[in-house]
Amino acid sequence: MYDTVIKGGTIYDGSGAEAFTADIALAQGRIVEVGKVTGPSREVIDASGLMVTPGFVDIHTHYDGHATWAERISPSSTHGVTTVVTGNCGVGFAPCRPQDRDELVRLMEGVEDIPGLVMTEGLAWDWESFPDYLDAIDRRRHDLDIAAQLPHSALRVFVMGERAVRREAATAEDIAAMAELARRSIAAGALGFTSSRSLLHKTKTGESIPSLGAQEAELTAIALGVKAGGGGVLEMATDFSFTGADLAAEIALYRRVVKASGLPMSLAIAFVNERPDLCEALVREVDAANADGAVIKLQTVGRSICILMGFDLSLHPFMKCPTYRELEALDLAARAKRLAEPQIRAAILAEAAQPQFQHGLSQSAAKLYPLGDPPNYEPRPSDSIAARAQASGQSPSAVLYDVMMQNDGKGLIYFPFTNYSTGDFNQFPELMRNKNTLLGLGDGGAHVGVICDASQPTFMLSYWGRDRDGERLSLPFLVKALTSANAEAVGLSDRGRIAPGRKADLNLIDFDRLGLHAPRALYDLPAGGRRLTQDADGYVATLVSGEVTYREGEATGHLPGRLVRGRQNAS
Repeated sequence: MYDTVIKGGTIYDGSGAEAFTADIALAQGRIVEVGKVTGPSREVIDASGLMVTPGFVDIHTHYDGHATWAERISPSSTHGVTTVVTGNCGVGFAPCRPQDRDELVRLMEGVEDIPGLVMTEGLAWDWESFPDYLDAIDRRRHDLDIAAQLPHSALRVFVMGERAVRREAATAEDIAAMAELARRSIAAGALGFTSSRSLLHKTKTGESIPSLGAQEAELTAIALGVKAGGGGVLEMATDFSFTGADLAAEIALYRRVVKASGLPMSLAIAFVNERPDLCEALVREVDAANADGAVIKLQTVGRSICILMGFDLSLHPFMKCPTYRELEALDLAARAKRLAEPQIRAAILAEAAQPQFQHGLSQSAAKLYPLGDPPNYEPRPSDSIAARAQASGQSPSAVLYDVMMQNDGKGLIYFPFTNYSTGDFNQFPELMRNKNTLLGLGDGGAHVGVICDASQPTFMLSYWGRDRDGERLSLPFLVKALTSANAEAVGLSDRGRIAPGRKADLNLIDFDRLGLHAPRALYDLPAGGRRLTQDADGYVATLVSGEVTYREGEATGHLPGRLVRGRQNAS
């Protein structure tokens, strides 16, 4: 007796092979048969005409706090994601001594744009060591599986205290202590170790992150500690594009750490529009490192990393105008009503013309676009605020204001500040097809008031696989990139494929209906904190460990998600 049989779906099995029609039998949270299933089952799901994929694996999220106070790891879980990996960019909440809690909150508030009050109210702090933190996650039930990585800045502060905050060099004793804690964390179930050498990563008060002070000897010793604990993946946040760092020297450093430890590494990357040359140069360096035996992957996204601006979000061009500031304490409905008054609009636009009230993210109007609903992530130059202003005879500020006033004050402005140097996505196919590239960097749980990239799986399938006016990517390739490629890169080879013995994490998708709505603000974080979410159509069902967690985007109440302790082998 099977638990569930999914009948007659069009199977994209995660291997990159062409689709085929088959049944899938599930029992005890695993896939037990793929083909023509004739045995009895407790439930039958008719998947005729539906696309069936493995559950998506998002290897770059920041749900470190969210997972301790919430059961639903959204918006990721509403976009077909069945496994998330947290603890990226070297920041997180464990290990942590009681006296260092405020420091880690300031760090996460600055680096990942999560409001401090949300963390102060939401974090139970019923842990100190990293194994304790894993146990805290394990005590909760979630709508997807969670794997956690050991973050370098938290580890450094735990061992070095204020010396880490001042970014001092670690002593031999410090390094030995960090390596031993890394070993214990991996043995307890950490998936890997993450760090950041980014000058852009700063605390809320503007100081650089503790991991910025780490030398090669420290990174190598910790990597060897990871190896001693049973092995794992290394992840590094970089900022080649932003600081002009010596790319060849940085990759050479990572190559040495990887070869010394024998562990794989991935680099989180994005390319500012002013440095389009760096993409090709970085790929060339990473390809050469892999040819030399060092396993280094690039984590990227299939669209621009963008800032979203609006009257209901953290940033917009009028936020410093005195007239607007008099209204900002009102809820959005009341604020929108006042902002619609002609005299208020005129006053704010007059103030916005004065240099002292212009926000830094106003940028050139040629770089700003209405996002729209459904959202347009690859707009043309003629869609820009500048072009619309010229065509209408209005000022760019007036056009910005009016776009943001759409939908009762919920209209959004799109600022693609990375990966958009040519004003299109034509450079993406070559990068995404590179064998050393991973489609990660969804950043779910972070930048909650300005970015909503956790919807990447839905975007990749619907836009790159169907809707794009230009070069597209095949559905078998896209499904593999979102499932088995990511899973195997971080050592989770028990999932990401539709095959007997694999974990029964699945999506049933009505591909013709698959698509995105515009992001919107929710006020459901601790202390009433705001975060962006994004709805999707077309997900008929999502299953985690064989249980249906969502039907047509609505939660079923089932919470089969568990902590994933360490690397998992295919059955």
